[in-house]
Amino acid sequence: MKILVVCLGNICRSPLAEGILLHMAEKKKLDIVIDSAGTSDYHIDEAPDARTIANAKKHNIDLTPLRARQFKVEDFDEFDKVYVMDKSNLQNVLKLARNEKDKQKVDLFLNISHPNGNMEVPDPYFGGEAGFENVFRLVWNASEKLTDQF
Repeated sequence: MKILVVCLGNICRSPLAEGILLHMAEKKKLDIVIDSAGTSDYHIDEAPDARTIANAKKHNIDLTPLRARQFKVEDFDEFDKVYVMDKSNLQNVLKLARNEKDKQKVDLFLNISHPNGNMEVPDPYFGGEAGFENVFRLVWNASEKLTDQF
């Protein structure tokens, strides 16, 4: 199974999800591939936001090796599932879909933990530490449910 998680800049939510999923996959000895991307090109090759790195580190998850990249159409060929963090990025990814098969791979990340709830992972970029911790909890819970499926 190959999973891609996507947000806008690939510096807050999606690298956090990538890091948590990698952590859980390693602990559970799962044979899955995980990557993250952003729909924008604002932060290509940049490390995750320092606040995201600090928050993840509090939970023993190291995001420092990760670097931002932009989502590309070829990702539909490379990945089995594409999870997006919010409805805006859902629309951005679906606009790039070439066919129904591509579209079927895409879903909101929190639909894993809240089926058909269509809930969004809020962008913590302009919030304080509590916002980053809230995002961590939401992403952790969905990641646990996802990795429990394997």
